[in-house]
Amino acid sequence: MLNISEISKTFNPGTVNAKLVLDKLNLKVEDGEFVTIIGANGAGKSTLFNAISGNFITDSGRIELDGDDITLAPEYVRARKIGRLFQDPMRGTAAGMTIEENLMLAAGRGGWLSHMTKEQRNEFREILSKLNMGLEDRMKQPMGLLSGGQRQAVTLLMATINPPSLLLLDEHTAALDPAAADKVLEITEDVVKKERLTCLMITHNMQSALTLGNRTLMMDKGKIILDVSGEERAAMTVQDLLDRFKDIAGRALDNDRMLLDKDAFP
Repeated sequence: MLNISEISKTFNPGTVNAKLVLDKLNLKVEDGEFVTIIGANGAGKSTLFNAISGNFITDSGRIELDGDDITLAPEYVRARKIGRLFQDPMRGTAAGMTIEENLMLAAGRGGWLSHMTKEQRNEFREILSKLNMGLEDRMKQPMGLLSGGQRQAVTLLMATINPPSLLLLDEHTAALDPAAADKVLEITEDVVKKERLTCLMITHNMQSALTLGNRTLMMDKGKIILDVSGEERAAMTVQDLLDRFKDIAGRALDNDRMLLDKDAFP
């Protein structure tokens, strides 16, 4: 379980460039929940992930994961329990290492520095075969030669090969073409469901925000301004989300990337 209490963060405090990016934010996520997060640029979505991951220490508040206080824990300590994917498919893998070496490294078995047994190679082959991308026959190919979608799919496997307590997906399909994005989202749903992962996913696709997972959050100015789930969420449309944002924030949502996405409206 993730429990965030009253966290705040200001960048460049005490200067003319001071910017409040997280404003007494509270969030509780139960084990096994799959939460989608939307909001305009600068709303604080990725900043929230950075706070959870330990990229910086918050100015105030408390962050707990599985009952442990990780508020002041360094990033490398949190990484033992938190998996994260980024928008850029080039992040999270070693381009010059092969697919199987990347998987071995992620599994904590030494990667290319140690001998890979036949059993380990068969295990990785079986995992890759479930992607239906033919990568199980290309395990000795360098990661840098894969397409963005293939690389992001492998990165997802790497982040979950040892199931984390929390999986953070930071617009992990935004840089992919529509077909690749759909495939990676399909794999994401399967992995999260199979491993019963607790997952937070930032997306610019408002329709996906309503159809994936079981709960949707909307952020604005460093706060969560909308939190919907259950029957209320199931009955919502994208237009309902836009209307709710206007009612709560007092202005229309003006993020072109979200509004112009080809799949934004049903």
